[in-house]
Amino acid sequence: MELIELIKQFARRQYLVVSHYPREHLYIAGALGGLFLILLALPMGAEDDAVDGRTEIALEIDLNRSAAASDQAPQVAIEPADELALSDFVITPEEKEATPVLEDVTVWQNIEVKSGDNLSAIFSKVGLSDQDLFRVLNSSDEAKVLNRVYPGYKLDFLIPDDGELEQLRLLKSPLEGYLFTLNNNNYDVESIVNFPQLKPAFKVGTIADSLFMAGQREQIPAVTIMEMANIFGGVIDFILDPRTGDDFSILYEEKFLDDEFIGHGDILATQYTNQGKTFTAVRYIDEEGEVGYYNADGESMRKAFLRSPLDVFRISSNFNPNRRHPILNTIRAHKGTDYAAPRGTPIRATSDGQVTRASRYGSFGNLVIIKHAGGFETKYAHLSKYGNGIKKGRRVRQGDIIGYVGSTGGATGPHLHYEFLMSGVHQNPRTIIDKLPKAESIEPAKMDRFNTQTASLLQRFSEMNSTRLITMNQPSAD
Repeated sequence: MELIELIKQFARRQYLVVSHYPREHLYIAGALGGLFLILLALPMGAEDDAVDGRTEIALEIDLNRSAAASDQAPQVAIEPADELALSDFVITPEEKEATPVLEDVTVWQNIEVKSGDNLSAIFSKVGLSDQDLFRVLNSSDEAKVLNRVYPGYKLDFLIPDDGELEQLRLLKSPLEGYLFTLNNNNYDVESIVNFPQLKPAFKVGTIADSLFMAGQREQIPAVTIMEMANIFGGVIDFILDPRTGDDFSILYEEKFLDDEFIGHGDILATQYTNQGKTFTAVRYIDEEGEVGYYNADGESMRKAFLRSPLDVFRISSNFNPNRRHPILNTIRAHKGTDYAAPRGTPIRATSDGQVTRASRYGSFGNLVIIKHAGGFETKYAHLSKYGNGIKKGRRVRQGDIIGYVGSTGGATGPHLHYEFLMSGVHQNPRTIIDKLPKAESIEPAKMDRFNTQTASLLQRFSEMNSTRLITMNQPSAD
């Protein structure tokens, strides 16, 4: 009985260990164990007999001896109570909890692309050669995406012990990427698309100095503040119009993936009170998927043109037909407005249109000209460089970045020279805007759809603002 109990305990321990191995590994181990037992069963000296050709005779003699010995040996009967039952191998929860779990030895090597990095150096860093890189790049047309790797991208390598790249994961962002998987000496490529969880965030602020400083104090993302300025860009000039005491509120989305914050989303609704006048805008997505911002009556917040093509600037020279030229020292009409701003400040198209020029032109330096519907034209001069993809014939939308502030051509310092023409005649861009109509608003036939999409959002936003006002008006505990 003690022997049987020892066998049971031994078997249970072995089961605890092997239960954590993959089934394929257990098959191999079982086969090797069986082969080992067969080798043990062979009589000593069989190997020598095989050498001189007497293996079969030796085996026959040994078998005869074994048979004779078994006839003389006493027979031992195993009673049913001593048989090993399946229940003897059942693992209790306590035993399973106490059993050490073998860790997965598969490890990804993670590299974040930095400025100046190249694929060859990155592959070398993880132990791969240029031949490995060439093999991946030429495995399929989709693999050419690796030729466009930028700082901030993440590359994850899965390389087993044999040193061959089994998988490569390229993440352009937490939400988008590609997975390369080895398949018969080639790499299959599949897209990675993750969908974030969106959570609302509500922030408020009061102007004491500037809009951007107010946003910074309230820990509102700079990109969100700039988006709000762009939304109200047709009705508020955020350089000249804001006053101390103006206040604003923003309801916007934050993106999470696996409960980890990964970025900011769109503004859902926003409100700005400028010198006692309140403007409210709500996001609306039309049937074509186009996003726009409107007031509660469905009127677009956009004017046909933005009030200024820059988010941060100071006006260094206004439109003036009798201005004295700073270099030539002669009276020469200044047919536009100069916006002094740091070199590299993004310049935005003030309205939808088509680029008719994007090249160097005399004293204008690097110049972009955009033709707009209705006989309007805008010019942007002295650029340090052009926006991505900006060239003659390119269509742009209001707010698109078309270039960056510079001092090319006849400029005394970094600034943007901006001109506005109507039917070929120069106009003061700072005063003509108020005379132009707003962009198209919601058509009457589509107002039901607009109200269905925005009514509950506006109600919720109004309640948030009311709560804020109640809190602000409560007396201090001090």
